[in-house]
Amino acid sequence: CAVSGLLHFTLHVSFSELAVTLMDATTDKDPLVQEQIYNALCYLGDSEPEEILNSCDEYLRQHDKLAYPLRVIILKAMEAVLTNNIDYLDKSTAKIVIFLASNEMTKSKEIIYDWQQAASNVLVAAGRRFINKVMEEVLTKFQPGILPHYFIVQTFANLSVSNVFGMVPFLNSILGTMLPMLGMAKQDHMKCVFCYALQHFSESIQEYLANLDKAPDPTVRKDTFSNEIFNAYDVLFNIWLQSREAKVRLFAVVKALGPMSHLMPSEKLEEQLPRLVPGILALYKKHVEAFYVTKSLCQILEASVNFGSRTLDTQLDALLSTLHPQVRIEMACTFPDRLLGFLLPKLESHNERIRVGTLIIMRQIINCASSQMEIKKPFILSSMKLPLQDNSNKVKRAVVQVISAMAHHGYLEQTGGEVMIEWVIPLLHPSSPRKQTPEADDLTSDSVQNISINTLFLISTTVDRMDAVLWPYLLEFVTPIQFTGALTPLCRSLMHLATKKQEEGESASLIHYDTHANLPLPCALMARLLVSELQAALTGFSVSALRLLNVLHLNIHPMLGELWNKKIPPLVEHLEGKKSLSPKEWEDKLLLFLRETLTAISDNTWISQFSAEMCKQLNSYNCFPSEKNFLYKCIGTALGVCSNKDVVQKQLQELLETARYQEEAEREGLASGFGICAINHLDETLAKLEDFVKSDVFKKSVGLFSIFKDRSDNEAEKIKSTLILCYGYVARYAPKELVLSRIEADILRNVFQYFDTRVLGIKVETKDLTLKLCLIRSISMISQAISDSAQSDAFVFSRKAELLAQMLEFIKTEPLDLLRTPIQTTYQGSLSCCLAMRFINTHVCVSFSPAQTVVPFYNLGVLVALFSPRCSDSLASIRLRAVDCAYYLLCIQLCYEGFAHNYRDERVERLKDLKKGLEDPDFTILFNTCYNIAMVIGKRLPPDQLMSLLLMMFEGLADPDQNCSRAAAVMINAILKERGGVLLEKVPVIMALIHSKLQEVDEEHLRKAAQQTVYILASQHRTAVVSSLLGSSLPFDSHTCAMWKALAMEPALTSQILELLLDKMNRDVPYKENKSFLLGSTSERIATPLPFAATCALHEIMSAPESGAAVLGLYPHLFVALLLRVSCTVGVQLPKNLQSKERKSASWSQAPRNLEPCSCAVEALRAMLTQGGSDEAVKSVGSAGGWELMKSLERHHDGIALLARAMAKHAGPKLPLIVKNLFPMLNSMYDSQRITTTAFFAELLNSSVVSDLILLESMMDNMTGRQKDPCTLVRMLALRGLGNISSGSPDKVRKHGAQLLASMVNGMDDKDDPDNLVALEAMSSLSKLLDHVEERDIHSMLLHIAIRIRPFFDNENHQLRTSSIILFGNLTKFSAGNCEDVFFEQILNGLVTLLLHLQDPKPEVIKACKFALRMCGPNMGCEGLCDMFLNHLHEDRSLHYGEFMNDVCKHLMQNYPEMLNRLISTNLFYFKSNWVDIRAAAPMFIGFLVLHVDEEHCKQVDLDQLLSCE
Repeated sequence: CAVSGLLHFTLHVSFSELAVTLMDATTDKDPLVQEQIYNALCYLGDSEPEEILNSCDEYLRQHDKLAYPLRVIILKAMEAVLTNNIDYLDKSTAKIVIFLASNEMTKSKEIIYDWQQAASNVLVAAGRRFINKVMEEVLTKFQPGILPHYFIVQTFANLSVSNVFGMVPFLNSILGTMLPMLGMAKQDHMKCVFCYALQHFSESIQEYLANLDKAPDPTVRKDTFSNEIFNAYDVLFNIWLQSREAKVRLFAVVKALGPMSHLMPSEKLEEQLPRLVPGILALYKKHVEAFYVTKSLCQILEASVNFGSRTLDTQLDALLSTLHPQVRIEMACTFPDRLLGFLLPKLESHNERIRVGTLIIMRQIINCASSQMEIKKPFILSSMKLPLQDNSNKVKRAVVQVISAMAHHGYLEQTGGEVMIEWVIPLLHPSSPRKQTPEADDLTSDSVQNISINTLFLISTTVDRMDAVLWPYLLEFVTPIQFTGALTPLCRSLMHLATKKQEEGESASLIHYDTHANLPLPCALMARLLVSELQAALTGFSVSALRLLNVLHLNIHPMLGELWNKKIPPLVEHLEGKKSLSPKEWEDKLLLFLRETLTAISDNTWISQFSAEMCKQLNSYNCFPSEKNFLYKCIGTALGVCSNKDVVQKQLQELLETARYQEEAEREGLASGFGICAINHLDETLAKLEDFVKSDVFKKSVGLFSIFKDRSDNEAEKIKSTLILCYGYVARYAPKELVLSRIEADILRNVFQYFDTRVLGIKVETKDLTLKLCLIRSISMISQAISDSAQSDAFVFSRKAELLAQMLEFIKTEPLDLLRTPIQTTYQGSLSCCLAMRFINTHVCVSFSPAQTVVPFYNLGVLVALFSPRCSDSLASIRLRAVDCAYYLLCIQLCYEGFAHNYRDERVERLKDLKKGLEDPDFTILFNTCYNIAMVIGKRLPPDQLMSLLLMMFEGLADPDQNCSRAAAVMINAILKERGGVLLEKVPVIMALIHSKLQEVDEEHLRKAAQQTVYILASQHRTAVVSSLLGSSLPFDSHTCAMWKALAMEPALTSQILELLLDKMNRDVPYKENKSFLLGSTSERIATPLPFAATCALHEIMSAPESGAAVLGLYPHLFVALLLRVSCTVGVQLPKNLQSKERKSASWSQAPRNLEPCSCAVEALRAMLTQGGSDEAVKSVGSAGGWELMKSLERHHDGIALLARAMAKHAGPKLPLIVKNLFPMLNSMYDSQRITTTAFFAELLNSSVVSDLILLESMMDNMTGRQKDPCTLVRMLALRGLGNISSGSPDKVRKHGAQLLASMVNGMDDKDDPDNLVALEAMSSLSKLLDHVEERDIHSMLLHIAIRIRPFFDNENHQLRTSSIILFGNLTKFSAGNCEDVFFEQILNGLVTLLLHLQDPKPEVIKACKFALRMCGPNMGCEGLCDMFLNHLHEDRSLHYGEFMNDVCKHLMQNYPEMLNRLISTNLFYFKSNWVDIRAAAPMFIGFLVLHVDEEHCKQVDLDQLLSCE
């Protein structure tokens, strides 16, 4: 915006100043800003080009060190200004710009492409008008014998292109200077730029020579440059072309050789051709991309042909062999016979690449050399036989392309042309997917199909000469079944051809069958096209068949024109998506269209022929069951229209005799056809069915003593099934006014006769599933027909009881685990059975009346559960039947409850309204509808049926149809939500069922549904659900864990569950102590089951991300409870039964979840902190190893300290409530809980957050109170916490100094401290506190402390030695004043010890002694000794102990000679020290003392004492 804004000030500021401001802004790294600067400079340059160019020149000269990316922006702007305003510049400005660009381009010897290219472009832009100025400047940097700059040569090349007429006069001189330089070019980039220049020089010279009439010097000739070009060629071809670098060889040398060949002397080129052509051809073997090689070769060949080369003829074979796809078409024009003689044998090669290449050339030759190939057409057609047999997709595509070229040039009109068309037709069919071998070509069959379809359509619509070839020949391929997949493109092409014929007139469009014997008859054509359109709605086929029928109406039958023009367009609209139809509706539309068509024809002979033709086509559709099914219906429709009863009966008999009864679709189609035929021929149809049973065909199939008994029984059952189904469809389609009279006498009598199998007069129960299903469906249709009849009220149904008994028998025999089988037809049988019962009951209602006693419908829940999940079946028909079954079952229940049969319950009736939602295949709508159906069922089902319904629905979760299993899950949850409140006692059973189903199924959607079920149950019976889950065996398996996680879905419920689990975890003792016989008096702690299980449950719930809100709400309570749980499980063992489980898991080499109680508690605590938003604290503790320390019996308190430190840093605001809840735990009966709490508080006191949160005083008081705790570790941690106040709240130490010091002194005086742990902590903490206490507070205790810590100087525990010595050193800071003399005495008492312990085996003790001596030095009244301590006792320096002690003793004896005997006596004590170095140092110490004492004081030495200590 700033750049754009500057342009508005151009009227007030000079252009040069504005340009400078813009160029200053180029330092902005934003590309958008830089682009605007460039545009702004160009804009200014168009207004004042000279001023802006001068400004740019001056700016670049003044800013010599400006970064090159910024210089590039300015140079590009200069180029743009020059290009747009070159005609308006004066010479002085041009000279300035040229000089600047030349310097910018050559300033760096290294190639900086963007910068130097921008400068070169400026020179080229200037050269368009000021070529002489540019050349004058650039030639100064192009000196003979010196290899020029890369961009000098490139600039010459670009100038020769941009200003041909201005540059060519300079080229002779440039070439003369450049040729010797070629031998100097060793680097590839210089070779490339020289080749680049030679290429463009040659092209410019050719352009100059081609336009001599416009040239400034018309005397220039090719000879002027020939010798120089040839000399350059010699270097390029003989030396540089052999380069290993492909960039030089391909992209430089080869690109240059082509243009250079036009300028070489003719005799030299002729001489070079035998080497040049093979050399170029050899490059094809080295480079995959042959474009540049081919282009260069073309230029060489053109140059050779131009001067009439004779050598080229000898190279022809080599050219043809190598140049396969690149061969020039000119050769076909010049050498047609030789070219075909070379190419056509190549078609016999089995090499795919050779054959494809040859076909490509053939196509080019056919397209480009049509006149030369005219007499060769038969020869070329006959040569295509072998390629037509090749299975390679690449060859097929190439052949299709050749056929396309042939079609355009009259080849297919020749004898044998039809073979080419016939070969293309199968390619229109989509091939079945097959596994590609590694050697298979990359081209897919789909692409071959696509190009074949496009080719056929192209030649049938755009090549007029092909009309005579294709019409009506293509009709021959319509009826053969093997071309089914090709029908759509075939029909599309035929439609265009037929339309053309219509436009030519009626006579032209009529097909003469007498001259085309192989064409299908009109009725065969109509049958085939009509059946082909069946799948159009299902598979997305085009509407070409219907449109073709419409165009062919005159050839089908002269009476169809008006009808089809009216009926076919609406059908086309349906397929094109303007009106959506289901497949069943589409089928009905087609059958109605057929019926209207046949009615319009009204010709019995034609209709009979049509039905006979359809019967002939039946066997063709054996592999297409849906089409064959439809064809049966078409036959039934045709026979229904036919008025010739003999024909009808004959065709029905043929259908019954030839049908394949084993095929389900065929049985269904045959029965449907009989039903449709019965619309107009009811008596004939029933008579034919009855006659067939008496015929030899039927008797032979069902013969009792057939040789192939098993086979004949099976076939007989299928025939009976079909006949039973036929009667059902006949009842369904028969006229309503006629059907009732035929029901019992003709239909049901035969149905039951076929179903009842009797052997020797004994009834045999059939086991054939198909027979049962067909009976059920047939009875359903018969019952529906009765119900729909207007005379049904007066109809006396004598077989009612028999039908009801049979249907009830079927229901009883259906297995309860029906949903486990994938055979959907079995389930469909139950659905149909229930529907049939309902239809029967609709007409003759069930014998219940309100006056009767109400009896229970015991199986209601089971039946509803069986049917209702099918409401989401993948088949829409099953979905609708399922909801009908649920509806009728509930209606039957109403009757059982005593309601009248015509009573309508509002809630049950809602199921009818919900049926519409089941028609939509959208899963969301389907499952929402299932949910609503379940809500209706839940509200209407009796309470005692709820559990049986749920149990059966749970079985439905394993349904192989995923839609149904999902629906079962949805319905279970809906019913539980509606009625779950009454199932409290059944919660354990339901939970066990959920767990078992999770084990059976792996689908993610079922796992989530089961979790939703658990959640719904828990929202109603949380205590029962939690108790049930806690009863699961440990460790929890993945399914139980998923059920626990389900309780984390909703924050309010999750909070209640967490509180419940906390209660169960804290209600019982955390462990029980068992004395072991083998371990004597020792005991082991065993975790109690309920708290352990509750801990594991807490972990699972809090592992779910959804639990975050609930965890946050209970953060303090959860933290405290889990922290104490951790403390109570350290060192606690698993119950015996779980220990055996762990051992078994280990023996099976499994990696189960760690069952160790403390680990479980730690993991629960970690999960709680993570979900509570304290993941940083979790990471902090983990990185320090704190979680593992917490599990350690010895280091547990250290792990707790790390946790407290992390909480203070990352979760400070949560601490007040945590601390408040932890305070009571300081008085816990469990030592472990007091230890954990004290350790947590002790580390919190190390942080300033305690003071910030006003927790210090209360925590300090509690820590002080712990000094009398019976547990030593608690007392030690309490002192540590008090000492930590010095670092956490140093400003508070002074206030509470006396209290803190008293606690420390009490700690040092602890009598129940055998290992001196409390004393050690007291001394360490006191050392930290001393920097912050008042001197008056310490003075009263100074002497006591000094005396109390003195024994620790020689303690075996090096930590005690270290702490006591450091504390002693710190105490010296308070020895001034009244305490000086007293403390000086303490220094003298400890001096020998401190000096001797400079030889202590522990480095930390030595450091402590050095510190203490440095601190004591100023208090000893000896300046020399003080200086020695300060100068020699540095912690990081080594000490020459002997020399040091010599000097120390000298100072001691000079200043304190009276102390000799005291010092010696103290040293004598260390003669028996446990540490060798100290035992050795003591005699040396005495020796140095005696050495430096004067004679007067030597008398103090008791020699006897010394000698006795040897």
